[in-house]
Amino acid sequence: MPKAIDFRPVILAGGSGTRFWPRSRKARAKQVLALDGERTMIQRTVDRLLPLAKREDFWVITNDLLSPTICEQLDIVPQQQVVCEPAARNTAPAAGLAAFLVEKQNPDAVLGIFPADHVIGDEAAFLSVLEHAVKIAAAGENMVVLGVTPTRPETGYGYIETGEALADGSLRVRRFTEKPNQEKAEEFVAAGNYHWNSGIFIWSARTLANAVREHLPETAPYLEEIAAAYGSPGFRKVFEELYPKCENISVDYAVLEPRSAKGEHYSDLYCLPANFGWNDLGSWAALYEHQLSQAQFVDKHGNVTESAGSLPVDAHGNYVFSPKKFVALVGVKDLVVVETEDAILIAGRDHSQDVGKVVKQLAAEGRKELI
Repeated sequence: MPKAIDFRPVILAGGSGTRFWPRSRKARAKQVLALDGERTMIQRTVDRLLPLAKREDFWVITNDLLSPTICEQLDIVPQQQVVCEPAARNTAPAAGLAAFLVEKQNPDAVLGIFPADHVIGDEAAFLSVLEHAVKIAAAGENMVVLGVTPTRPETGYGYIETGEALADGSLRVRRFTEKPNQEKAEEFVAAGNYHWNSGIFIWSARTLANAVREHLPETAPYLEEIAAAYGSPGFRKVFEELYPKCENISVDYAVLEPRSAKGEHYSDLYCLPANFGWNDLGSWAALYEHQLSQAQFVDKHGNVTESAGSLPVDAHGNYVFSPKKFVALVGVKDLVVVETEDAILIAGRDHSQDVGKVVKQLAAEGRKELI
């Protein structure tokens, strides 16, 4: 990457810890767990970005419950740049605040917005695509999204419809489409010009800040006032007073969809195909499939077992996490079994997306110690 480009990674690390219950909790959400190796998800996110950014250029947007653990795990990131939201307001205010904070320092700096909890299989390919994206973003009022080539008609992801292919390998964006039904998802995959929205966006601080001013005119002044107070003794008071007034909306809905409505030749929106082994690990089933593909903890019957020993007897396709105990599987298939010190989850693999319902029910019953 040219040294003239000032690249600032912004890692969005909020989250309520529901999809990987009982391992994940409000104060121990997915991003601070080591689901895929010895390093936690957020540590691996920072690790893979370090070749392109200096430690002092990282920003993390999180919450008060997670910040102590994140600061401990990310000791290379300046603690003052681990910003704790006083209220959950989705990704648009979080990314927008980062844009206003960095705009004060260098409006031409290129921001990369990254989820804290995704897996990247081919990190060299990831860095190559990201370098390309940063150059495009630095060249003007351009917005770049990394789009994953669909491998199946997935209904759990947003999609990017792409148009004209340019000489540098980028694609113009026609529109963003939120999670489709099965029929639509099949149409998108068959069409061949749709990509999964990875949630990774690259743009200059000025470009994003101006987009927030344009598309979220009521929220932008709050974010600007918060950014202006950053570093002062009164910062936290201003943050706590104004941030909850911001609109609760994703950056996709708030910025990218209205920008794409200007038309593919006028929006300055670009998609780079991101074929580097991306997985958002959105459920226990997704983790099972990922570990199966990586041949991690897998036996010849397709069971993925992280335990102190295991014995499968006519058992197939199960995911088991019980690190301190021996596990025997007898006559069962396609189950998820997860043991922690205070809880055990038993679910069908095809129902792993419903684990969040358990957390909602526990919250409704006042079982705070379990969430």
